[in-house]
Amino acid sequence: MSVILAIESSCDDTSVAICNNGKITANVIANQTIHQNYGGVIPELASRVHQQNIVPSVQQALIDAKVTKQDINAVAFTRGPGLLGSLLVGVSFAKSFALALNIPLISVNHMHAHILAHFIDDPKPNFPFLCLTVSGGHTQIVLVKDYFDMEIVGETLDDAAGEAFDKTAKILQLPYPGGPLIDKHAKLGNPQAFKFAVPQIPELNFSFSGFKTSILYFIRKQEKENPNFIAENLDDICASVQYSIIQILMNKLKKAAKQYGINEIAIAGGVSANSGLRNTLQEMATELGWKVYIPAFQYCTDNAGMIAIAGYQKYLINDFVGQEVSPMARMEF
Repeated sequence: MSVILAIESSCDDTSVAICNNGKITANVIANQTIHQNYGGVIPELASRVHQQNIVPSVQQALIDAKVTKQDINAVAFTRGPGLLGSLLVGVSFAKSFALALNIPLISVNHMHAHILAHFIDDPKPNFPFLCLTVSGGHTQIVLVKDYFDMEIVGETLDDAAGEAFDKTAKILQLPYPGGPLIDKHAKLGNPQAFKFAVPQIPELNFSFSGFKTSILYFIRKQEKENPNFIAENLDDICASVQYSIIQILMNKLKKAAKQYGINEIAIAGGVSANSGLRNTLQEMATELGWKVYIPAFQYCTDNAGMIAIAGYQKYLINDFVGQEVSPMARMEF
């Protein structure tokens, strides 16, 4: 028997999960709405709200999983990467909880956990597989050889795909978080209405800095000619931006699959919740004979369920850390 309590506090959502013998029996996520007032995450506010949310979230997870504190065999937590103040709340609570119950601590890499989220539900990918991990802070193509044997074969050289969505939303004056709203409007628009510059980056790497700039200049130019341009064309703009980002991602993923001769393909991270990306991946699976794996929506964005499943795999091999462990804002992959 192994019951793992997992804590995720890398950014602005406090999440606590329970993994009971490899099955997620609770996955509580406490969202922070305060950042909507500022158009983005304010690190100091995030850490303060984590302090408010973490105890009630743990209590709720225990209730949902129908277990008590005494049933917990180990505590897994996100060590990084993330916002240092937010990580500190989760790490500190995990250390205190483990110390009080005299149970082991398990350190989890946030990016590894996104990939291992595919092992929560069936069907599960077979090793080796390629995982396109796309979030607000990361865009990576990872060759996954085993649970903890992973190699980044392509990554962004500057900004992430998720940031391109968020910054575009801000340019369009959409409220935070803007990524899901772009997805919503894109469903109503024409993806071929407008063309944007596609960065020509060698090998399997990405770049979205120039792409974001091209959108900004395009909108400014159009608004000079028509001050109501955004309001009159919002759906088409969102559809065109989303289409362009997805094509950039898929072209690299297709190249990686061919280069490594792998047809087991997964996507992970917050942007993997995007309906356009999910649909395009399914279409490419039919076209190229891929077997694709997409996590349930609740395991795409930051959540403790993925920390719990990663912690469970580490528990099986006795991969523990001591009380001296500290959070790492920039944790190596």
